Amino acid sequence: MAKKGKYVYDWPRPMVAADAAVFGSFEGKVKLLLVNRKNEPFRGKWALPGGFVNMDEEVEDAVARELEEETGLAGVPLEQIYTFSKCGRDPRGRVFTVTFMGFLTKRRPQVRAGDDAAKASWFDIEKLPKDMAFDHGEVTRFIIRKLKRRKVYTEWIRRHRRRADKPTKLDFCHLE
Repeated sequence: MAKKGKYVYDWPRPMVAADAAVFGSFEGKVKLLLVNRKNEPFRGKWALPGGFVNMDEEVEDAVARELEEETGLAGVPLEQIYTFSKCGRDPRGRVFTVTFMGFLTKRRPQVRAGDDAAKASWFDIEKLPKDMAFDHGEVTRFIIRKLKRRKVYTEWIRRHRRRADKPTKLDFCHLE
């Protein structure tokens, strides 16, 4: 449990965050979109795009807002995957994160860092940064295992083995 200190207040209470694991299939690889944190805690570390849910906001709206604020991506269909709640996962206090997953099936979209992200970049899922912010290393491994069981991933692998993808337009897909 977090102790009173730099990020923990006199009357701590649980906080809720929403994080987006957005995957894409480009350059013959499956990639994951990450942001490099501009602020503490974990300044300079890579993380999933995300942040705190506002008091007057649905968690689905929060994840879409955070994704757009931090990367410039909007309109990505996201599916809720899992809630991570391990004590001590965030030095600011007791934080639950509701994670969502989306998959881009065509052209690599331009991303731009914004809000509290210093950078936004695509990473090969087999070559992710080792020392990620918070527990996002564990979170990404969990979500990648889930992705690899999905029809969209297995169809991409099958299609890619037959021929090289020739991207033509941006296309978001719903996960099955």
